[in-house]
Amino acid sequence: MSARNTQSNKAAARERLRVERERQAKKDRVRRQVVVGVSAVAVLAAAGGIGYAVVQSNKPSHWEAAADAKTVTAPKNTSGANGTTVVIGKSSAKKTLELYEDSRCPVCATFEQSVGSTVEKDVEAGKYKIKYVGATFIDDGIPGEGSKNALSALGAALNVSPDAFLTYKSALYSKQFHPEESDDKFAKDSYLLEVADSVPALKNNAEFKKNVEDGTFDAWAMKMSAAFDASGVTGTPTLKMDGKPVTTAGTDSPPMTAAEFGTAITAALKG
Repeated sequence: MSARNTQSNKAAARERLRVERERQAKKDRVRRQVVVGVSAVAVLAAAGGIGYAVVQSNKPSHWEAAADAKTVTAPKNTSGANGTTVVIGKSSAKKTLELYEDSRCPVCATFEQSVGSTVEKDVEAGKYKIKYVGATFIDDGIPGEGSKNALSALGAALNVSPDAFLTYKSALYSKQFHPEESDDKFAKDSYLLEVADSVPALKNNAEFKKNVEDGTFDAWAMKMSAAFDASGVTGTPTLKMDGKPVTTAGTDSPPMTAAEFGTAITAALKG
């Protein structure tokens, strides 16, 4: 009896083992099928991701698209092709001072802090008009978007009024707000609006705020930048009167103090 029971137990054990092996083999087949399926999906997803990445990398950036824009919304108080001619001052002024600047330029900031108020007083007095030409080359040399974004915001200020434009430009270059050249603060709309809060005509100005945040004048800024590139000017700040450089006597450098500027501009107005 005991022997029979042992044989039977062994047979039952072998049967249980066979059934378990078949069950495990079935599980293994299912697992392999799942792994293969998931791998295939992963490969397809990776391929799709690579394809999407390639497509995205070939798409122009926002600013590249703005530069290529066929339709340009120009600010008020501009003229010429795409509104890139910005002349501010009394129509009776016979002379025009061309002023080439890049918003991120630290030397432009020094010039504006030292000489900017003198320029504004001269323009108000009718000594000459100013023709502003904005550049964005610092964004290329020190990667960023601040020069372009600030130029677009200046367009939004010009859309309000020439006085708002001049005051905002002065604020951007001020010791309080002008960042280090390597600090791309002007790339942030929030910072440009913070600076604008110091300008009465722009503070709480809903239209100005919307134009900055919507990038209304981004394409205009890029056309203005292209006008700078086509001018032949290679550095900022650059000043010209009747196409001739306005520089400190005996140098090729722009006047960087009110006294130097006064001497240089007097000579230019006589020329």
